[in-house]
Amino acid sequence: MKTCPCSATLRFAVPILFLAAVAADSATSQVVVGLGGGTPGTSQNFTLVGHNPLFNRGMNAALAIFDHFVYIGNRSDGSNSCGDLNGTGPIAPVLTPTNPDGTCTHTRPGILIVDIGDPANPTVVGEIPASVAAPNAAGQPVGVTARELRVWPEKQLLIVLTFRCSRVIHACPRGNDVTFPFDYKFFDLSDPVHPQLVKRHVTKSKAGRATKPHEFFLWIDPKNEDRALLWESTPDASANPARTNLIIEDISDVPNGGDVKLVAEGNWNQFFPGAADPANYDFDLALHSMTPSADGNRTYLAYLRGGFGILDTRKVANNEIPTGTVENLNDDLLTPVPFPTWGTGPVCAGHTAASCAESHSAVPFPGRPFAFTIDEVYGTFTASSFGWPWGWVRLWNVAQPKRPHTLAEYKIFQNTVAFRSSVDPATEQFTSYSSHNPTLTRRLALDAWHSGGLQAIDIEDPGAPAQVGWFSPEPLATVALEDPALSRGPNKVVIWSFPIIKDGLVFVVDVRNGLYILRYTGPHAADVTEIKFLEGNSNLGDAVELDRRAAGDE
Repeated sequence: MKTCPCSATLRFAVPILFLAAVAADSATSQVVVGLGGGTPGTSQNFTLVGHNPLFNRGMNAALAIFDHFVYIGNRSDGSNSCGDLNGTGPIAPVLTPTNPDGTCTHTRPGILIVDIGDPANPTVVGEIPASVAAPNAAGQPVGVTARELRVWPEKQLLIVLTFRCSRVIHACPRGNDVTFPFDYKFFDLSDPVHPQLVKRHVTKSKAGRATKPHEFFLWIDPKNEDRALLWESTPDASANPARTNLIIEDISDVPNGGDVKLVAEGNWNQFFPGAADPANYDFDLALHSMTPSADGNRTYLAYLRGGFGILDTRKVANNEIPTGTVENLNDDLLTPVPFPTWGTGPVCAGHTAASCAESHSAVPFPGRPFAFTIDEVYGTFTASSFGWPWGWVRLWNVAQPKRPHTLAEYKIFQNTVAFRSSVDPATEQFTSYSSHNPTLTRRLALDAWHSGGLQAIDIEDPGAPAQVGWFSPEPLATVALEDPALSRGPNKVVIWSFPIIKDGLVFVVDVRNGLYILRYTGPHAADVTEIKFLEGNSNLGDAVELDRRAAGDE
């Protein structure tokens, strides 16, 4: 398998710099700007170990690791659709210069299996076909994306969340949740190159309503290695308390052929002023994602237009919910509603420097009373209010969860006013210089920053974050399927997935350009090199011990 084309041509940019600016939304908050990352083919304090372009297919999604294999999902489907800009009537395909006739080849659209036994030469050795990994209601590989993956390694279980992909931003055909259904699929990894489907599961609320998850966190009970729960965001703009924005399910019995059990659910829209009319929040008041602490006692909520809040989940973590009952989490908020947010209030004119939240992820620092939140914003192709300055990071003091407050903001240069004058129409429409998925060690945050590359951020002092590295690959010359929303601009880098640290190396997926295996060499490098396994969307591997050690250092 050919290695990364940038290995011989990767050029090093200017030395790492950062700028402290004026106070932000509190007297103690400052804005810090990292200057590197937005230029393809540049890096600082990252060494490329290995790369696989994944058949130049484009539209790569999340990765999960089991033993010496990586499983990589797909943001799109098994059709040859170019997407569709019309909801009804004649199809208006999303055309690109490489696909001007409305036919877009979706190459190898299943879950690819990559052998990383030799990190310098990661090799595709198998695939779970889309017809198995993400079939539609008719069993065909059309309209459904296998986008979110986790592995419960002790049980040799691959967990795949599938749901309808978008005709606009994922180049999928028209459909709905009936023709293109959502569910979880569980695969036995006894033979890791030939996973076997063992169970399908549709998430349902206590009221019996089939409910579509968007993101999920795999949590293994630190007190019982045989107990595994899924924290699932189920975004819903309704203020009806019987609808859900968060569901927690128990999958402990699945490896033994048992059922998934509903444990808890909640919806806090009802407490936001004016939420009975979703238009007051641009129809965007919903839980996007959540991260429980390693011990599960608190859950950090990224609430799109609602901002950032913290939830008490001790009863769930400590297995205190009576068998056969479902815990109602509606009254368990530690942060009163409305949550802390930023900007001009619930209705926003657009994503200007003073606009309101588009909260995507909320992650606790290991063992320390701080949190790391990011806003994700696409280009104007997705929404007219999107585009520059996209989204960035906020660092919070959460020692008093009733009153979390920001300590600092971290941006890259492309998020600043200084960059605005150079934003061309294609960048404004089809590029996102936005923070996305972070994985945190004690002193470092590794954040997949879309076209800003992989960012390494020093968070030892959460009030003064600093850029300490970045990696932005040289893009592939062409791919079979460009991301309609993220890679049609001039910058063809889209670092997307939660970075995974395994045996001291960093594994990350670029939507367009494939799998990258990196070695971090900058400040606090030991935070990475000493880790056996760590990822931002589970508490597997070193997460619990890292949390304990970091707490002991405080």
